[in-house]
Order: sequence, then C-alpha cells, then structure tokens
Amino acid sequence: MKKAICIIDDDPIYQFLMKKIINSSTQETSLYSFCNGFDAIENFKIQLENNLKLPDIILLDIEMPVMNGWDFMREMESLLKNKKIGETKIYVVSSSISYEDIQTSNLFENVAGYYSKPITKITLQSIIEDNEIIN
Repeated sequence: MKKAICIIDDDPIYQFLMKKIINSSTQETSLYSFCNGFDAIENFKIQLENNLKLPDIILLDIEMPVMNGWDFMREMESLLKNKKIGETKIYVVSSSISYEDIQTSNLFENVAGYYSKPITKITLQSIIEDNEIIN
C-alpha cells in the first residue's frame, strides 16, 4: 500500500519544491497539500468519518493564515487521541529558528522532528527512509 505524505504550508513555491523533491526520491507515495491548518483538519475529519487512513507523514509549517501550526497540532492531537488509526508522524518545517518554537514542538507527542527551512533533499530523503517510504 502506498504511503501518504501531506504538506501543510501557505507558500506555493515551497509546496512545489517539496513535491518535486519527494517525487524524485520515491514513487511509493501519494502526495497532497493544504495552504493552512484549518483546511487540513477539516479534510482529516472527513477522512476519519469515512474510515480512511490519515497521512503517514505531515510536513507542517508554523506561520500560516487561518490556522497556524500550533493550533493545527492541538486539533490534530485531539483527533489522533479520539480515533484508533495508524501512526501519523509530523515534522515541523519552519523558517523560525526560535528556541521557543523548537521547545513548543517538543510538547506534542506526534511531532517526530523540527527542521528549519529550507529543508534539504538529504534531510527529506532521511525522513522518507526513516518512515520506510523507499523505492
């Protein structure tokens, strides 16, 4: 079964670049994206209502309109605790190098890592390999 990667970021250029890198690293994924946390949460609620699996990996920005990354994480953790679903690993990928943001990411059980933008192809390949999404 194909693994799913979701990019949640309001920068369309960043989304485009990440999709190119992911597609060049593996063909074993389904890939989709959202421009803010609210749209992602609403989509995930629909997926859960229809007994569909949430993404295996989420690449999450912090600073976004409508719903930022931290608000998304609070909603997401609530969804993950209320459903018996597969494991979703979330990687915060942000332009922020703030110590407070890094510490805040550690408060969320499902955050598997914090990376500063721009994320490199090597780092992204490492995330893909760590999650057994390889060709």
